[in-house]
Amino acid sequence: MTQQTGKGKSMSSTEETAEEATAEEVGPQEHSTEDTTGNTSESGGTPEEELQISQDKYLRLAAEFENYKRRAQRDQSDSIRFGNESLLKNLLPIIDNLERALQCAKDAGTSGPLLEGVELTHKQFLETVGKVGVRQLCTTGNSFDPAIHQAVTQVESEGVDPNTVIEEFQKGYLLHDRILRPAMVSVAKEKTELTEPGSTEESGEEGGIHV
Repeated sequence: MTQQTGKGKSMSSTEETAEEATAEEVGPQEHSTEDTTGNTSESGGTPEEELQISQDKYLRLAAEFENYKRRAQRDQSDSIRFGNESLLKNLLPIIDNLERALQCAKDAGTSGPLLEGVELTHKQFLETVGKVGVRQLCTTGNSFDPAIHQAVTQVESEGVDPNTVIEEFQKGYLLHDRILRPAMVSVAKEKTELTEPGSTEESGEEGGIHV
């Protein structure tokens, strides 16, 4: 009798172990069946929604790459066009000195081979820097523009509109479409009319002082 009881316990434990193993195998199968029949993914969206999301990501990445490529091309173009900006800016004082020498020679009435040599050197300088995009600004007689002009003084002038450049002290230069050096100029302003003290007092007595 004792032996039969032991066998019964052994058979019972074996059946329980088999049932647990069967339950573990059925669990994942039921889960995978739900995933297949429900047409849902881990994100909770349908395949059509996931496709739309992927397409949107692709379009955004393509647009960002296109913008990056354009910026890189623009930066490369600017580095080529303005790579010698510092060198050209340092050459401008030499051109200024040549122009001052020519002006002094003309004022003194000097002539001869030396003056001709200076003129040719000045002309060659302008032609050389002009080949890389440098050109002088025309300022005298034009309206004052703070982007290209540097006002040194303001002078009352009759017959000239206010805010007009009437004199140039130092030439300005452009490098392509960028200011290499602003022009130093003198700008016209409105002429102030001084009133006599007597007339001011009379006007004040009659109807008050007008500003």
